[in-house]
Amino acid sequence: MSLFNYKQRNNINLVIIIALGCLIAYSLLGIFSSLLSALVLYTILRPGYIYLAEVRGWNKSFTAILLLFLSLVVLVLPFYALSSMVIEKITELRNDELYFKNILYKVKHLLPVEENVQVIIEDGLKKAGAWATGLFPSLISSIFNTVLGLLLMYFILYFMLVERITFERALIKYAPFREQNAQRFAEEMRNTTYANVVGQGFICLVQGSLVSLSFYVLGYKDPLFWGVVTTFISFVPVLGPPVVFVPAALLQMANGNNFAAWAMLIFGFVVIINIDNVLRFMIAKKVGNIHPIITVIGVVIGIPLFGILGLVFGPLLLSYFMLLVKIYETSSLASERLERIKTIREHEEL
Repeated sequence: MSLFNYKQRNNINLVIIIALGCLIAYSLLGIFSSLLSALVLYTILRPGYIYLAEVRGWNKSFTAILLLFLSLVVLVLPFYALSSMVIEKITELRNDELYFKNILYKVKHLLPVEENVQVIIEDGLKKAGAWATGLFPSLISSIFNTVLGLLLMYFILYFMLVERITFERALIKYAPFREQNAQRFAEEMRNTTYANVVGQGFICLVQGSLVSLSFYVLGYKDPLFWGVVTTFISFVPVLGPPVVFVPAALLQMANGNNFAAWAMLIFGFVVIINIDNVLRFMIAKKVGNIHPIITVIGVVIGIPLFGILGLVFGPLLLSYFMLLVKIYETSSLASERLERIKTIREHEEL
């Protein structure tokens, strides 16, 4: 005769499942960014896959491979190429001792800076450069980890696309809430992903391009480099672009180029900053919007975890968390309402 009854055995099995699940989750921490990247790309590529493979009747494997190749060419390789360019340029500037000394010398013409403060600022700029270099992934410096992460991401993504129906049914089946709430979460997660990756990515690209173009027209140095930097940091709304064009304009002012300085400041604050609000309003009508507070807090959370990718993944994770909380509150209210109705009916029967 067994020592445990049916309910006790189920409870023991549940404890074992939870323990093994925690162990597996801990083991997957190293590839969490690959898993999250696969989920994000799946959300973006899913409409194209449905149209080509299920509406047009293309071969599923061929369609999946074609979309993976396009994502590699359009998204992944340019990102790593631009990251490598930024790393190279930041490293070059950080190792150039005269560069920071010249900047501080020019700043003295605008603001009085003491000798001790000058040393502190110069040291801080170098440390900031080292920190920024470490944020960007490089195909050259970490080629093994980069290739391994990409292979794993595309391996998972391939089967998510080819077995789309099975994958989505499994998500709905094992989701910790009702089917209608699971479908609602999937829809809102899709809108959130599009708003943060596609929508915000487009806004950042426009702002970076405008900074690069204005730098080129006004005769600033390295317009392409600073445009790329602006594109990355523009994921932090409002605060991003001024971090680049305000210091650049002040340096031009210190050099005596007042027209280039004021033209950049006016164009930056009137056009570059406000284009964010205009585009965000247009995008919000189609794919939704993420509140700037969530974006900023998400960036603070994401950068220590994912490096420069945290500019995207941090706000996404925080948005997913907020969605789960919202659905949990809705489910709890619905359950309480059902309990009240049940209690009222029981009293009426008595």
